[in-house]
Amino acid sequence: MTQESLLTKKEILKMMAGFRRFRERFFKGEHSVYEDLSTGQSPKTLMIACSDSRVDPAILFSSSPGEIFVVRNVANLVPPFESNMGFHGVSAAIEFAVVNLQVENIVILGHRQCGGIRSLFQPDAIRKGGFVQQWMSIAEEAKNKVLQAHPHGDLDQKCRECEKTSIVTSLENLRTFPFIDSAVKERGLQLLGVYFDLENGHLSFFDDMTQNFRELEISKVHNT
Repeated sequence: MTQESLLTKKEILKMMAGFRRFRERFFKGEHSVYEDLSTGQSPKTLMIACSDSRVDPAILFSSSPGEIFVVRNVANLVPPFESNMGFHGVSAAIEFAVVNLQVENIVILGHRQCGGIRSLFQPDAIRKGGFVQQWMSIAEEAKNKVLQAHPHGDLDQKCRECEKTSIVTSLENLRTFPFIDSAVKERGLQLLGVYFDLENGHLSFFDDMTQNFRELEISKVHNT
């Protein structure tokens, strides 16, 4: 495909215009942001988020380049640790962030209206025996907990509860990784579960003490 034909596509043209604005913001002047970043990265936080186009961590948290190391996948899931050597993309990214980059925090970012979670309750919506179905089996335990706790709930309630419960499952799975367990004990690595309600613009976090999600009071958050 030639550049001329590429730039006739509306969405691609829109992205190229966005890239121009990006260059003007971060490469303008004698000292650009990427001048420092070109020597390496040192993010303090690993964020495991959903691939959903509505939930971009950098936009959501107004993060600058180099501030967060992001891993995105269907339904922001973390698989349990496995010792067999396979193609473990999410696990490899987690290992790199914790062992090589020495991040100080790991955040699981879940969200409202997650299509991956909904597929647990509407399996006909995805390809039978496909990659998504296999991947979502990680959250099967979370689904079962929700069905047990809310047997008479409607689909919307079950999905909402499972979106949150699956975050807790992923936090538990993180602790099965030996290098994460060591980092928590030896250097205070923090694990945090966060839930974004995109319908109302609210953010909640999982409280280890109460074992429930609590809405974050934005008015009490100060810039640092």
